[in-house]
Amino acid sequence: MLGTGDILQILIISLSAMVPISLAAIGEIFGERAGVINIGLEGILLTSALMSVFVAETASSPWIGLLAGVGVGVALGMLHGLVCVYLRGDHIISGVGINLLGAGLISYGLIAIWNVPGQHVVPEAARMAAIPTPYGGISYLTILTILLAIVAYYVINRTKLGVRISIVGEHPRAADVAGVNVEATRFWATTLGSALAGLGGAFMALDWFGVLVNELAAGRGFIALATVVFSKLNPLLALVGGLIFGFFDSLSVWVSSSSEIKRVVPSQLINTLPYLVTLLVVAGAIGRARFPSKLGEPYRRE
Repeated sequence: MLGTGDILQILIISLSAMVPISLAAIGEIFGERAGVINIGLEGILLTSALMSVFVAETASSPWIGLLAGVGVGVALGMLHGLVCVYLRGDHIISGVGINLLGAGLISYGLIAIWNVPGQHVVPEAARMAAIPTPYGGISYLTILTILLAIVAYYVINRTKLGVRISIVGEHPRAADVAGVNVEATRFWATTLGSALAGLGGAFMALDWFGVLVNELAAGRGFIALATVVFSKLNPLLALVGGLIFGFFDSLSVWVSSSSEIKRVVPSQLINTLPYLVTLLVVAGAIGRARFPSKLGEPYRRE
């Protein structure tokens, strides 16, 4: 039976599990509101995690490593924006390419940089500090993620920039006539979204897990895409969606550590719990979410 201490411990772990999901989802909301789909979030999480650890260890500073992770997200976002916005390429193919790039780079990087085939433990000097509590540390990035969700909601719904981002996804021709640079707005919205995903990848490696493995993202980039659907492009609901996944993720870890429960329920089934819950949540949201009418369509000025 769960005691108060167990519940608080699960909650703290849930908040950590929320961070990469919500950051990637909030970033994707900016891109999709502008009309650009980026399914390459998984690849961005992996690539940024790899580079953030390498830079953090080289500089002996987790903060510099964190900036490197964001920088990787920016670079991949600019690449995706260049292909999709200016070259008018297929959004899905570009995103798949980023995912393949991330999966390949982390496997190669583990061998080329640290000479290990599948796992590298991040040294303490390169890891982020946490706010200590009796039930586990709370990351500073957890607090930052909550603040970013609030700021993103305000920007999208209460500023001229938010209106411009939304209109280039819904009515790009009208935005062009009104003097809004459609291509530039889409490009930078996509770049911003990828930067937030990069921050999420760096968080996983330098803060939450403290380790690099090939399966570090474990589908969280795709869960973030599902969270975007659940959120209906609302950053605050993306925060809630990330917390829902994080809760069941941490709950599955706690349940799998109980020998009594494992004797009744196979551990493999327990580990699928967060993904099954996510599918159910998204299934309930599909059909209710409204996305920009020109989402995924390149804009051609006549």
